[in-house]
Amino acid sequence: MSASTIIFYIVSALVLVFGAMSVFTRKIFRAAIYLLFSLIGIAGIYILMNMDFIAALQVLIYVGGIIVLIIFSIFLTHQAGDKLPKPLFKRIVAGASMAAFGLIVVLGVFYKTAFKVTTEAGIDHSARSIGRQMLDYHHHGYVYPFEIVSFLLLAALVGCIVIAVNIQKK
Repeated sequence: MSASTIIFYIVSALVLVFGAMSVFTRKIFRAAIYLLFSLIGIAGIYILMNMDFIAALQVLIYVGGIIVLIIFSIFLTHQAGDKLPKPLFKRIVAGASMAAFGLIVVLGVFYKTAFKVTTEAGIDHSARSIGRQMLDYHHHGYVYPFEIVSFLLLAALVGCIVIAVNIQKK
């Protein structure tokens, strides 16, 4: 086992641990910080895969944008140190059911996919190539996933505003 494989397993374990801690903590500010560490770990995985541009985007968009937005909304609500209420049992069951369904779908896709070892040259993942592919409508068509990501960012922005406004009405 090579050193990069060991580092990959360590970083992946940290991403999973911080992701779980983000979900299960009852302090909202701590959840945001755990999510921050998890997203930084994902950027580390991109670096291990020699995708520096994607790692930089991960840090800029998710760590620098989304997490800062979430932390601002937490501070706007003035509940940074408060504990969240215990979730209702039916919400725990619904969340666990949805997580189990997602796991089943992922495992189903994983086992049905025939992974092949190839000797072909890898794709060019330079910033120029990625920019051309993102703006291309014909060959690779990354415009639509790019637009979907922009909707995700917009939804996160609107969600943060809704959280901040609802708490201030009380």
